[in-house]
Amino acid sequence: MSDIIIYGSHYGATKRYAEELSRRTNIEARSFKTIKEINKYDTIIYLGGLYAGGVLGMAKTLKALNNISKKKIIIATVGLADPTDEVNKNNINNNIKRQLTKEVFERAKIFYLRGAIDYAKLNFVHRTMLKLLYHAVKNLPEEKQKAEDRAMIETYNKKVNFIDFSSLDKIMNELQKGK
Repeated sequence: MSDIIIYGSHYGATKRYAEELSRRTNIEARSFKTIKEINKYDTIIYLGGLYAGGVLGMAKTLKALNNISKKKIIIATVGLADPTDEVNKNNINNNIKRQLTKEVFERAKIFYLRGAIDYAKLNFVHRTMLKLLYHAVKNLPEEKQKAEDRAMIETYNKKVNFIDFSSLDKIMNELQKGK
């Protein structure tokens, strides 16, 4: 059986999760940018940072999948908003659903991890986008703010780290199913 951990990470939080999961499972972890042939793998674990509502690299990587009936597909998103917030999870799922075929979406087990941000390390485009977004949502009434809005307001212009490797345990449990 051939397994792979694939990740899409801009600033390193998702890569850290992927490397830790790799260490725990002895499954190779690689950036989505280096994956040429995804169909040779039986188990595909995709970890992707959340950026502007999308999961970095996921659509490009998983669109090449075919004959998935015997594949195990696990997707884990990494973002700042609280992954236990049901509205946040629904928003993430809706965004994932738009990025994947129906068949892949329905086959995938989805997990939500909390990431990190250091505004000092953001590139100009990301810094500018977040500044515009921050100013757009900071004055919204609290009842209209989504979890990701509140997370951005709380962390804006700061360095925060919510990485929790124990949250990988749920993925580890999923990997053990059927073995």
